[in-house]
Amino acid sequence: MSDSPLRYERLTPQTARVTFTHAPVNLVVGATAEQLAGIVDDLATDQQLQVLEFDSAVPDFFLNHFDLAHLADFPPADAASGREVWTDITIKLTAAPYITVARIRGRTRGGGNELALALDLRYASIEKAFFGQPEVGTAVVPGGGGTERLPRLIGRDRALEAVLTSQDYDALTAERWGWVTRALPDAELDAYVDGVVARLAAFDGTALATAKAMVNRASLPPEGDVVAAYGEFLHTTTLPGYRSRAGAPLPTGEQALQLEYHLGAFLGQAALRRAATPEPESEARQ
Repeated sequence: MSDSPLRYERLTPQTARVTFTHAPVNLVVGATAEQLAGIVDDLATDQQLQVLEFDSAVPDFFLNHFDLAHLADFPPADAASGREVWTDITIKLTAAPYITVARIRGRTRGGGNELALALDLRYASIEKAFFGQPEVGTAVVPGGGGTERLPRLIGRDRALEAVLTSQDYDALTAERWGWVTRALPDAELDAYVDGVVARLAAFDGTALATAKAMVNRASLPPEGDVVAAYGEFLHTTTLPGYRSRAGAPLPTGEQALQLEYHLGAFLGQAALRRAATPEPESEARQ
């Protein structure tokens, strides 16, 4: 597998695909944001593209959370819009005239889930797809639009549960709540998504783009709210709650891999252990 965290393929004049390839767990790193931003900007002037699909080549992980240990490696804000790069990517994809389709197998969390929420259609494997916003469990807040887009899809109370508890949710729950467009048996996922992509690619591109823009008017959060969320996320990374957790020793090897497989459960267990262990007096006073 290439060192690149993703690859881009033009499949036909009307269709293209972005595949996430950042093994072993598809963390979002600076290079992910940089390459994806370049692809989105290049496609802004493409008059033929009608469908951009997203999938993963990493088993069990579609697109994961940010690698917070290397947040400083993320590209600077977009020069034209002034928006932080991940915010800029998600806003541009949502507003793009082409239709974006996710073929989701594996864990889809944090920034990865926020990218998926910014896409138009999300199809998930019942057996293999899981979703979550784990930020609060690490003493930060979602910054890529999760707190703005998720309530509009699943309602305020369910969004609060998902964000505040940092749990993982299976694909059937996600479908029932409206988090994904449709959940399908894994053996049927490819044929179904291939059919949707082929159907959209055969339609009139102008009609597709116009219909998407009309639905966007009725359903999207204000861009200013999405922009503000990233600033609030960055601020929480400077606070004592996050710094104390970031300074703790991190698991490595197989233990680190298992943590990513079961992140929602781990965060809850770690919080309960932390609450049961009295802080040293010097830390409690900070």
